[in-house]
Amino acid sequence: MQNELLSLPPLDALRGFVAVARRMSITLAAQDLCLTQSAVSRQVQALEEHLGTQLLVRKHRAIALTEAGRHLFDLASPWLGRLAEYVQSLQEEGRVRPVTITASIGVTSLWLLPRLGSFQAAHPHIDVRVAANNRIVDMAQEGIDVAIRYSRASRVPMGAVRLFGEALVPVASKAVAAKAFRSPSALLQQVLLELDEGGVPWLHWSDWLSAKGFAHAKPKAYLHFNQYDQVIQAAIEGHGVALGRLALVQPMLKDGRLVAQRNAQVGVDDLAYWLVPAMEAPREEVKVFSEWIMREAQRSGQGA
Repeated sequence: MQNELLSLPPLDALRGFVAVARRMSITLAAQDLCLTQSAVSRQVQALEEHLGTQLLVRKHRAIALTEAGRHLFDLASPWLGRLAEYVQSLQEEGRVRPVTITASIGVTSLWLLPRLGSFQAAHPHIDVRVAANNRIVDMAQEGIDVAIRYSRASRVPMGAVRLFGEALVPVASKAVAAKAFRSPSALLQQVLLELDEGGVPWLHWSDWLSAKGFAHAKPKAYLHFNQYDQVIQAAIEGHGVALGRLALVQPMLKDGRLVAQRNAQVGVDDLAYWLVPAMEAPREEVKVFSEWIMREAQRSGQGA
């Protein structure tokens, strides 16, 4: 008994014929397959020779299917489509999905991004996708694996891990700090860099000044920004004094880009940064990435 597989035509020839029949154009089929027109024509001719029958009628600037060609197309086109879908599904299963993390723009820019290089060096096989956003996203709906959230302990979901707390201190470039931090009142002679975000009043200068006994003081001027990383960048460039969130500006204090005012730290009770997983049992690569974030939090001296 003859092996029926031996009677099947070559896959490349069959694919070329189906591409032509779908488009009714050798030119367009060649574009779809990223081949030359002559290569596609040879594939169709090879298929006709293998089957011993004509499949296409070549007309001037047009082609048509013969009856045999129509029957073959009706059989082969859906079969090749299903085969392509199955091959794609196998390829996707074998591909490691990236770990997607979301955090506020400020946390992403000042805390996460400067550290990501060390993770990539240690785990080059794990891809990371960063989704910086100041709104609270639906993790399941938007395909988020893990989030860094800034919240009170009473409002974090089950399974959240505390990374570090919140503390504020005035920070400035060396040149500005030399003048602004000479005395408590000297700060008022400087431009204060303000974050325009109504939902976090404790990050505004009015709260800090009140806590330090300057409730009715009027500083030289304010310079307003709508993103916290912009506030810090303006301080680094010497445009004024910012309220530094110690957890986020610590690297800049260590390398000297910023200087903190001594004995001026103010804590924010019950507010902290939390690592929030999307699933109770995450994928292995998400687990590896989450453990790395927790180690980085401890290493930075801000561990829980």
